[in-house]
Amino acid sequence: MRRPRPHRAKPTEAPSGPPIEVVIEAMGGEGDGIAAGPLYAPFTLPGERVRLAAGPQRREVEAILEASSERVTPPCPHFGVCGGCALQHWDHEPYLRWKVERLARTLARERIETEILPAFAAPPHSRRRLALHARQGRKDAARLGFKARKSWDVVDITECPIADPALQAALPALRRLAAPLFEHPKSAPTLHVTLTATGLDIEISGVERKSGGLSADARMRLAEFAAEADFARVTMDGEIAYLARQPTIRIGQATVALPAGAFLQAVPAAEAAMVALAMEASVGAERIADLFCGVGTFTLRLAEIAPVLAADGAAPAVRALSSALATAPGLKGVTAEARDLVKRPVLAEELKRIDTVVFDPPRAGAAEQSAEIARSKVARAIGVSCNPATFVRDARTLIDAGFVLDRLLPVDQFLWSPHVELVGVFSR
Repeated sequence: MRRPRPHRAKPTEAPSGPPIEVVIEAMGGEGDGIAAGPLYAPFTLPGERVRLAAGPQRREVEAILEASSERVTPPCPHFGVCGGCALQHWDHEPYLRWKVERLARTLARERIETEILPAFAAPPHSRRRLALHARQGRKDAARLGFKARKSWDVVDITECPIADPALQAALPALRRLAAPLFEHPKSAPTLHVTLTATGLDIEISGVERKSGGLSADARMRLAEFAAEADFARVTMDGEIAYLARQPTIRIGQATVALPAGAFLQAVPAAEAAMVALAMEASVGAERIADLFCGVGTFTLRLAEIAPVLAADGAAPAVRALSSALATAPGLKGVTAEARDLVKRPVLAEELKRIDTVVFDPPRAGAAEQSAEIARSKVARAIGVSCNPATFVRDARTLIDAGFVLDRLLPVDQFLWSPHVELVGVFSR
């Protein structure tokens, strides 16, 4: 006999209040203004008096009654509807200062003090990669853009002030490319578009595959649109759908042939700033380890200083790095290994001959690998992070083992978002 399902109470909703006039006292971690209560209001700034609509803690703004002197006109016509940017209404200097102050507070929670260097700030029109969501539109052109605020719907963007001009110019062609992807009603494609030295590289995910994937006719249309736009490559879940040229990028003296869906730093100038600090901190090293190396963003430059042991869990990225070595004569030598650094971190014993370690983990951080660096005799460690919360956790592991965080570079790579990245330099 089938047992009755246990009753599950509906989650209680936050109590709703009437419209109210408030003064914004501070900025929250997600870029919302905070008023007494607390109440959270998007697109507001400290010191502003605003009228909020009826609702729970997080409310919409009905009117700005007294605007801050730091308020500016957003440069994008989609701002406020598109969910991609949160802070275009804030003047750049106080916006950047807020990001650095948030980073300092995150460090302080773990009682970490250090020299915070002047922040790197990505300029507008500098992003070389975008993730664009597609929805069915006309027969010959999909709707394409970013998800709307608080919605699964897509804002069909006409321009994007964060994107490299080449990506913005390609929007009409990308709409045509996405048009054949909706044969199945469950398809919700995302086009991961990267600007490379040989043209645009597009990796498509989210196309329903259980029904057999795209028909031959749809694949032919996809390839025709790609050829018409002169894209370098189009892949679907890693499989080639169209290839005119191998997408490549230049890293130091090397030319790297990118695997499908390869991770790259979003802004080349931000990457250059991160690498410059890592190289400056590595001067004099005799042997370097680059952990979570990817396609060699740091490896191929650090190998100009000393031999490098490189490791990453993504085997295609490691193969691309290894192949690129032949294009860069004069490096000190690179040994590259595909290795899951969470399940199999490079052990302290394996770091015996290493004096400098660079680690650039994903958002979850490098807890297991940091523990091994802490156990080792490594003299210097350079942490690159896209998540200050996991960075300070890993930094605490190193500091408790005798390291000092000498200096830290904030990196505002994702312009007009609450997101901040960093590079931290540790020494024994």
